[in-house]
Amino acid sequence: MARSKDKTPRPPKKPGRMKQMWQVFQMTRRYDKKIVLFMVLGFVVPVAVALGLALILSPGSILNIVLWTISGVLAGILAMLIILGRRAEKAAYSQIEGQPGAVGAVLRGSLKRGWVGSEMPVAVNGKTQDAVYRAVGRGGVVLISEGPRTRTARMLEEERRMVTRLGGSIAVTIISVGPDADAVPLHKLARRLTRIKPTLTKAEVLAVNNRLNSMTKKLPIPKGVDPMKARPQRGN
Repeated sequence: MARSKDKTPRPPKKPGRMKQMWQVFQMTRRYDKKIVLFMVLGFVVPVAVALGLALILSPGSILNIVLWTISGVLAGILAMLIILGRRAEKAAYSQIEGQPGAVGAVLRGSLKRGWVGSEMPVAVNGKTQDAVYRAVGRGGVVLISEGPRTRTARMLEEERRMVTRLGGSIAVTIISVGPDADAVPLHKLARRLTRIKPTLTKAEVLAVNNRLNSMTKKLPIPKGVDPMKARPQRGN
């Protein structure tokens, strides 16, 4: 009797780069109706500028006009990809904005180089699910509240006092992400951190973060958002 062949299922292939981009575009278009308009403008404007420069700087030269046009097309494609990435990130975070754990999702997946943060909050109100998160970078220590300021003010003050116990002149910045009128929108949080003036060296960032972690009690992440599933898809 012939032996049965091994029919172990093969792992599914990962989608290619173009398919991933198409999936991201489809996801973004469901929540952002203007994405097509912005992408078209992002492509057309560089091409038009390139053609205009070609006609002004190199009139009558077919070769230069072709080269300028190719440059404009490449710039337009790059602009489209940048716009798609920005709008996709905004669309992804708009779906979880206002939910417990949303700030943790941003700190987990969108922090720029030089910043250290965690999806785990450093303080949580068990009844309201309001929370305070912390990020440490060249700009010092940033305390980020998730919830109305009236309910998070006390937790923020307690965390600020803990930072001052480290001594020195560590800058502490407080950012609110919540329903308040002047709160920072969730999709702009990562960029807001990069605009803080640097006050620490790379070595000091690591030292401050380690000391604060040793002083902080481990808390469970608020129920609501899975940070690993909250990030927009990106190409490999």
